[in-house]
Amino acid sequence: MPHPLPWLDITRGNAPLILSIPHAGTDIPDDIAPTLADPWLARKDADWHVGALYAFAAGLGATIIRTRISRTVIDMNRPPDGASLYPGQATTDLCPLTSFDGEPLYRPGQAPDAAEVSRRRVLYHAPYHAALAIEIDRLRQHHARVVLYDCHSIRSRVPRLFDGELPHFNIGTNSGTSCDPALQAVVEGACDVTQFSRISNGRFKGGYITRHYGQPATGVQGVQMELACRSYLAEPAWPLDESNWPPAFDPAYAAPMVSALNRILTTCRDWALEGDRT
Repeated sequence: MPHPLPWLDITRGNAPLILSIPHAGTDIPDDIAPTLADPWLARKDADWHVGALYAFAAGLGATIIRTRISRTVIDMNRPPDGASLYPGQATTDLCPLTSFDGEPLYRPGQAPDAAEVSRRRVLYHAPYHAALAIEIDRLRQHHARVVLYDCHSIRSRVPRLFDGELPHFNIGTNSGTSCDPALQAVVEGACDVTQFSRISNGRFKGGYITRHYGQPATGVQGVQMELACRSYLAEPAWPLDESNWPPAFDPAYAAPMVSALNRILTTCRDWALEGDRT
């Protein structure tokens, strides 16, 4: 059923599994576009093609919540008060002012002020989180455990944010507090039988979505999966520009990762279903 907000896509399933896709959007509202320094730069840090990568998940009975709005407009995975998730480390804000590489996103004097940030929070951030809360509550009425799986990707190398090359799978559970240790273990196990490298709670420990909703004592299990882009895209060498970024989505290139993700999400779903039998 289409959602009344045209920028918010919700696919409802009945399995105890919710996929949140907060950063794959590329839409820039008409009233914001003229304030931005460059249209390509404004979309550069999107989680490219993540929606296509996880398209199979509806077939597992998952609920999928996705925004079409660019994270440059407002970041659905940041706290509404703008508090830093990684104090002392480079990161981006609720309404980012720079790209991951430190490039200014706005024209001089056009950055959003407090009133504009508040307006965007009401228009976009609050409805996204209301949708998440509604779907969690709906599924918790039928299942003892619900897995909220937050889907992300990022370039393999972003020197401003982390050193060296990121592992393929970056599991975030807020240092083990946002989900049951048994769930983290089965996700890690599903990753470790693939061809891809893995780390848990490394540079990425889970954003606001994982940390806020992941409350295992109440049956809501939060897991963030940050994928290095090279795991499913032919990631180009630096420098990036409009001629080489983003790469097109190639289903054949992405097939090994899609297979791995299918295994991971099936494991999450089945683990949650075991809670209904105990």
